[in-house]
Amino acid sequence: MQRVVSVVAHLGFRLQALPPALCRPLSCAQDVLRRTPLYDFHLAHGGKMVAFAGWSLPVQYRDSHTDSHLHTRQHCSLFDVSHMLQTKIFGSDRVKLMESLVVGDIAELRPNQGTLSLFTNEAGGILDDLIVTNTSEGHLYVVSNAGCWEKDLALMQDKVRELQNQGRDVGLEVLDNALLALQGAVTSGCPSPSLKKNVAMGYVPCEYSRPGTMLLVEVRRKQQIAVVSKMPFVPTNYYTLK
Repeated sequence: MQRVVSVVAHLGFRLQALPPALCRPLSCAQDVLRRTPLYDFHLAHGGKMVAFAGWSLPVQYRDSHTDSHLHTRQHCSLFDVSHMLQTKIFGSDRVKLMESLVVGDIAELRPNQGTLSLFTNEAGGILDDLIVTNTSEGHLYVVSNAGCWEKDLALMQDKVRELQNQGRDVGLEVLDNALLALQGAVTSGCPSPSLKKNVAMGYVPCEYSRPGTMLLVEVRRKQQIAVVSKMPFVPTNYYTLK
């Protein structure tokens, strides 16, 4: 059953939390876990199934993580989101609402274009990551983590505030072969098999968010130079519905 939530009517938006995917019960030993519609597909392709947020999901396929990464970059891959929180945001103020909750320029998204972004608290601390898509059907489509279902939905319902002058989420490239630790603001970092260098995302004040800006960062108690880079680091190569 779909749950429709009307919030703060004068702002002109409403939220619609989509129901979880129809799922089949597991055997008696694992009946606390739910299965997505792609469960059999995962098994057929060698998926190593583990428990995550109440669901049975593949943590890896028969190939290595590097092989999967390169296949995605060179060809195409799908990600099963049927276990995740999926929310539609309607109304004339939907962009204003979303930009008060996340870092990212939602207003600049083209129709049917999405972006990875972050939920933040009033101090700019990171609560969760999510993907926001500006659909051509007149609403924002938000996908966030299954493990944060209740927290994220409550945040979108109750939290309307100003986030824009606090900072901006940027991509960072370390100029030598070291992983990045930006003081107080790293959100993620890892080697890039495609670029053969280390990349990361960091949360910086707006005045330091322009691509090409040089930043002094700390890596294992040593200072290193990193440069703010446009994202995505590797250009996308997938079909977009016109």
